[in-house]
Amino acid sequence: MIHPTAVIDPSASIGTGVSIGAYSIIGAEVEIGDGTEIGPHVVITGPTRIGRDNRIFQFASIGAEPQDIKFAGERTELIIGDRNLFRENVTVNRGTGFGGGITRIGNDNWFLAYVHIAHDCQVGNHTIFSSYSGLAGHVRVDDWAIFSSYAGAHQFSRIGTHAFIGMSCLAHADVAPYMILSKDTEQHGRIRSINLTGLKRHGFSSERIALLKRAYRILFRSGLSLEEARAQLDALDAESQDIRELLDFIAGSERSLVR
Repeated sequence: MIHPTAVIDPSASIGTGVSIGAYSIIGAEVEIGDGTEIGPHVVITGPTRIGRDNRIFQFASIGAEPQDIKFAGERTELIIGDRNLFRENVTVNRGTGFGGGITRIGNDNWFLAYVHIAHDCQVGNHTIFSSYSGLAGHVRVDDWAIFSSYAGAHQFSRIGTHAFIGMSCLAHADVAPYMILSKDTEQHGRIRSINLTGLKRHGFSSERIALLKRAYRILFRSGLSLEEARAQLDALDAESQDIRELLDFIAGSERSLVR
């Protein structure tokens, strides 16, 4: 299961049923969970913890030092959950001491070719990053979010659950849950609609979708100030978990909200 040309540091911990391809390098303080498949020419640098049943394809670089000029060699980590897919040439960096110290990736995510996840990012579960998309440092991406090809997120921004970032679009601030961000100017994007296809695909009822359409019109098409829109959302349906998700996201926004 481990190719004879692979180089594995004695301090690395390799689980049961792990396969490691030709010329791959597993560095010090790397933990790899059971059933994980690592292709040829992969470099994994520690401290990095990788869970079970992940697949890492050729030429990926996982756990390298953060690409931040302020990093001074302090001990930081990368923590990856279970059943993630990392395709060719994906790069994922460890955290920084001033940014919390940990880059964290959850479970069941897909990172397609040439995706970059920078230092101190927090990625949830069931996300998809299409080829050539990427995150700057300190970005939070919630569950079920999707990045199209060549899309990106500015540092310290947040991407809400079930949000969809369109092709070649930059999320320059926080993107609300359930919404589609599509290209507006050469660099930035704007909220166009709710992520109708994604919500239907994940079993949202017609009633939930209708309520989110109303919330979209209040928040992005009414011309109300953010505070006025929040008040109307609060009155829309206090029992709706989806509306509560929107309100909590807005309340926690430190950067600003793309509107």
